Amino acid sequence: GISKAFKENGASLAFRYPNEAIQKRVEPISEELGGDFTFPCDVTSDEQIAAAAALVQEKWGTVDILVHSVAFAQREDLQGRFIDTSRKGFGVAMDVSAYSLVGLCRAFEPLLQPEASVMTMTYYGSEKVVHNYNIMGVAKAALEASVRYLAVDLGKKSIRINAISAGPIKTLASSGISGFKDIF
Repeated sequence: GISKAFKENGASLAFRYPNEAIQKRVEPISEELGGDFTFPCDVTSDEQIAAAAALVQEKWGTVDILVHSVAFAQREDLQGRFIDTSRKGFGVAMDVSAYSLVGLCRAFEPLLQPEASVMTMTYYGSEKVVHNYNIMGVAKAALEASVRYLAVDLGKKSIRINAISAGPIKTLASSGISGFKDIF
């Protein structure tokens, strides 16, 4: 929906995917919306983030808008009790869902025009307990704190950063949350 709105307002689009399975979902969306290109980028890899920024710089030179719409937690950590979250699951959720914004902002900062905008997706579960949201709520809280700190760093260059909560939406990611139908 975000990409469609940007396209309707004249934006050029590029889409990233973390692996071949998601590539098969992303490329048809890119084609439908007239995306300029797609590219692989596993946000848990600083090298792939740097390569993505280099590719975007090569193709476009600069960027006006960066949308961070990335989150992941292991399925077993999105059901049952939060207290049963594994250390590994905690780390994975925080890395993919929160730290990736920091890594992307760092890599793309030289490409961001003054008055550029960075957007990320969050959810009410960062503020209140939502049954089975578990580690994702904690990761979203960390993401929101990261936005505040990044706002100080990027704001000095007149770059805006915002976290947007659109409410529960049926997505591939939300399908992994046990009992999402009730939340929706």
